[in-house]
Amino acid sequence: MIARQSDEHPHGVDLPLDPLPGHSSRGRLERVLRRGEFAVTAELNPPDSANPQDVYERASVFDGWVDGINAVDASGANCHMSSVGICALLTRMGYAPIMQIACRDRNRIAIQGDVLGASAMGVANILCLTGDGVQCGDQPGARPVFDFDCMSLLATIRSMRDEAKFLSGRKLTTAPAVFLGAAINPFAPPHDFRPLRLRKKIEAGAQFVQSQYCYDVAMFRDYMARVRDLGLDRQCFIMCGVGPLASARTARWMRANVPGVHIPDAVIARLEGAEDQKREGRQICIDIIDEVKEIEGVAGIHVMAYRQEELVAEIVAESGVLKGRRPWKREARIDERQVVERLGELLDRDAISPQDMAEKALLNDDA
Repeated sequence: MIARQSDEHPHGVDLPLDPLPGHSSRGRLERVLRRGEFAVTAELNPPDSANPQDVYERASVFDGWVDGINAVDASGANCHMSSVGICALLTRMGYAPIMQIACRDRNRIAIQGDVLGASAMGVANILCLTGDGVQCGDQPGARPVFDFDCMSLLATIRSMRDEAKFLSGRKLTTAPAVFLGAAINPFAPPHDFRPLRLRKKIEAGAQFVQSQYCYDVAMFRDYMARVRDLGLDRQCFIMCGVGPLASARTARWMRANVPGVHIPDAVIARLEGAEDQKREGRQICIDIIDEVKEIEGVAGIHVMAYRQEELVAEIVAESGVLKGRRPWKREARIDERQVVERLGELLDRDAISPQDMAEKALLNDDA
């Protein structure tokens, strides 16, 4: 039987959890990782829209399967709904967002303000990124900022949290209670340098990391061996990035155009030989998870299913990484249903329209 998590505030899903000793945040993701449970996060494809329902529909496919949802910050230097905007919507509904911050678009003043605002809204997790160059995106004429890089961004937010002060030294009234993360790429050369770069990120403040897509388990296993030799797996929670490939054509395009993505020829050949390439891509992802979950020092997986978010539940379920554990799921509250039913009764009574009801309410207020 699947056990329910108790990681929910009794007075409202949108409220932060009670603080725990040794925890930096009041969020669910940190609790899951510190309990030693294998964590699962996923990436939300941001909409090109101002409709909040577009965000909620995309988040709902993860219900009951993930411990955190990454709100990406103009990844690939392409413009979408902002990370902080998505986080505001997700926290309102009780989800556990991981707010990504890319250094490309905002200076230190704007970023520090966003950190305070996000924490005030209930964001408990922040992933610090340098960000892709503007030449990679759909508006290459944009002016890049890069006032920070990922290291200085980590150090700045850690100082805000632990020392309650801005980078200028000015004191904060209330410090942001956030769990700090960063990205890693074990598959980019020089490979011997990658564990050392992880150590630098940990020294700057990273408490968890999510990796680039893993399609070469042998290479990732070698990386983790060097990480363990340095003792870094005991200082930081390491999550392996995985994702389904829709086709061999998609795999070739990603390998050629997405910075840092390494896809071996054997993976592409397996896709080409499949009768249903999309199904095979999903199975490759599951097979990779089955291998990486057994690697010592791996604390979880980060599932990036771009435009295939509906597959996340299947992938997580079939991989068995949760071992019967059920991450938080948004449930319709009884008071929400009662409000809807009561509103329906009021609208039906005397066949009054919503517009007439609003006008009637205004008249009563004026009286």
